[in-house]
Amino acid sequence: MKKKAIIISIRGTQLSKKEKLLLLREHPWGVILFKRNIKSVKQLKSLTQTIRNIKNDKYFPILIDEEGSTVSRLRSIINHDISAYYFGKLFSINQKLSIQLYKKYLNSLCKNLKKFGININTIPVLDVLRKNTNKVISNRSFSNKKKIVKKLGKITVQVCHANKIISVIKHIPGHGCATSDSHYEMPKVNLNYKELISTDCYPFKLTNAKLAMTAHILYQKIDPNNVATFSKKIIKETIRKKIGYKGILMSDDISMKALKYDLVTNAKKSLAAGCNLVLYCAGNINENLKLIKEVPYIDDFTSKKTSEIYKILR
Repeated sequence: MKKKAIIISIRGTQLSKKEKLLLLREHPWGVILFKRNIKSVKQLKSLTQTIRNIKNDKYFPILIDEEGSTVSRLRSIINHDISAYYFGKLFSINQKLSIQLYKKYLNSLCKNLKKFGININTIPVLDVLRKNTNKVISNRSFSNKKKIVKKLGKITVQVCHANKIISVIKHIPGHGCATSDSHYEMPKVNLNYKELISTDCYPFKLTNAKLAMTAHILYQKIDPNNVATFSKKIIKETIRKKIGYKGILMSDDISMKALKYDLVTNAKKSLAAGCNLVLYCAGNINENLKLIKEVPYIDDFTSKKTSEIYKILR
């Protein structure tokens, strides 16, 4: 069945009648869950199973943003206070121990996600930490050293896939240099192209990644008129050519304040620029309905890459 080029979100801990009808009649690529959707293990398992029953799809993509520490949507049901930065710091002291513990941690996390009915996690954060930048990334990043970020990022993708969980590398082509938070305003970065490629883009050169999420950042010296999510130049020349990313490219949340247009325009501009999917996280049923009517079905490229994802999930 052909899917629409959107990942939708829901409002509460169970599906409303309108949400059930939307899933029954329409064909979003996937659904993303947040803290507001999670009350208990039993409830979460029931929710994910209900979604898949409606879609009649055992492997229907259900996503979560479960990074740990400051970004833990599962906090109400699991203790997940450990951060990516912890493993990066340990890596700089004892590589072998860091990798051993990180793999053990990832295997445990993936086991829980599978138990809950979640099959895509939006990790790893591959943003390289920079001095004098916004704290939105902070300990979500592995390190200020690009090689450590890339190494642990590669391990993340490998271990997740081995556990039949799909990872999402983010925020491509790099959010670590931003001095403001794209949830609330448009970050503007003055990095030159050479610096962006050599440092911020470096960790994203992972050939095994199947999904990547864009950064809502204005790279003023590369495309002064468009944030990366809306930039054909950045997506085509930097993400696809220079980085060499060959998987599905999804936008970050199109309801974030960094994007200045209405939701439908944000969605259309993201797709026109080269994103394959748009992500909508606010959970408003009317906006979900409006968006899913407006976005197109996925193209042949995205359909092929979706099939590759399903092969890993089986």
